[in-house]
Amino acid sequence: MNFPATTSFERNNLTMLTDFYEITMANGFFETGNGDRTVYFDMFFRRIPDGGGYAVMAGVEQLVHYLNNLSFTDEDIAYLAERKLFHPDFLEYLRNFKFSCDVWAVPEGTPIFPHEPIVTVRGPAIQAQFIETMILLTINHQTLIATKANRIVRASEGRAVMEFGSRRAQGYDGAVYGARAAYIGGCIGTACTLADREFNIPALGTMAHSWVQLFDNELEAFKAYARTYPHNCVLLVDTYNVLKSGIPNAIRTFNEVLLPQGIRPAGIRIDSGDITYLSKKARKMLDEAGYPDCKITASNALDEHIIRGMIRQGAQIDSFGVGERLITAASDPVFGGVYKLAAIEENGNIVPRIKVSENVAKITNPCFKKLWRLYDRETGKAIADVITLHDEVIDDTNDYEIFDPEHIWKRKTVTNFRAVELQKQLFKNGECVYDLPSADTIREQCREQVNTLWDEVLRFENPHRYYVDLSHRLWEEKQKLLASYGH
Repeated sequence: MNFPATTSFERNNLTMLTDFYEITMANGFFETGNGDRTVYFDMFFRRIPDGGGYAVMAGVEQLVHYLNNLSFTDEDIAYLAERKLFHPDFLEYLRNFKFSCDVWAVPEGTPIFPHEPIVTVRGPAIQAQFIETMILLTINHQTLIATKANRIVRASEGRAVMEFGSRRAQGYDGAVYGARAAYIGGCIGTACTLADREFNIPALGTMAHSWVQLFDNELEAFKAYARTYPHNCVLLVDTYNVLKSGIPNAIRTFNEVLLPQGIRPAGIRIDSGDITYLSKKARKMLDEAGYPDCKITASNALDEHIIRGMIRQGAQIDSFGVGERLITAASDPVFGGVYKLAAIEENGNIVPRIKVSENVAKITNPCFKKLWRLYDRETGKAIADVITLHDEVIDDTNDYEIFDPEHIWKRKTVTNFRAVELQKQLFKNGECVYDLPSADTIREQCREQVNTLWDEVLRFENPHRYYVDLSHRLWEEKQKLLASYGH
């Protein structure tokens, strides 16, 4: 396949970024003769952040890079040898390690729902277990941020949203990959320059308050900026007083520096105060001065709830710069994806495995599975998702009955629908077989797929629960296993 070169930001060998117990288990599998047993693992999540109706899949590209570059260096082997926990033959196995698993995943930008297999791994137990940490780390983080970004973008009701959170991110990788995820979720760009260099995500930004403070007065600062960047002149107007000096000095700068050159101003930014009130006043002042095309950007600790409130109150804002509450998903900052064994192979047969719990939500769905989405052919809207056994095919030329796996009396016959298998294969026998799409392509995929969800699923408060059903055969396999464990 045409596999893109790893970006310069991703060239560090991350093989050892793993929970230590993954290595001790791998050594144990090796010593007990279980290392080469073929197993099946699923990554899934149980709860949507912020009480939302859906999440947005992200992080697959970085997972592909990680898996494509798995190798143990001499330094890694030396470190493990010093621990005196690992069999010498196991360390030699690691020295000659070659990834050989099959991997499937839901493509980035796709809406996903609880309990669905969003990543599936088939391969030797040592390998499939070892990669758990990075699968969860990569998918959990970017899915969390993409989901939050999409909520914020939807709250803006068509107004542009820019990701401004690098300085508040949890670490430099959180800033860069968070910017990428935010772009997938619908942001138009980022303040993070490295994200632009590595992923072609538009880098945006103008000035800080320090620019204005550095000059003897605000007007001098504005004019200097306008002369330096006449075609991208966005002035920060809240350093001293938005209405008494900021807007008047901005208008004077536009009149005296830009207009003589035949250039229209790009905009102003308000970063503090009662931004809704100030934006209304600013809009009136700019319009009266002959600048109805001058855009107003708002920033300062925004999120989807604040943005929605501002719009409902009539704020005259054209775009939003959203920082800390986006890049950290501050209102619900953990995406709880888990990675669980679903099946093993014995004598060529796939044998299901299940995790049982008194907490019903933690009972896993066993077996090697497929994930399908059913779309209404007339409206294009998503009807429900169905998890089936791997050898099942949903025939969309005939009617199909779906049912709630927890309340099985709730049934519906679906007609005139289109069935789409959601997971795509990333690796076959350890070789990448997936062409990674660009961030722009993923972003458009996200926009299109979110639009297939019903408005009731898109609600911010008490969204309709989108149905994720099990096929009859899978449901029966699960019930057999539960009965065998006394449930």
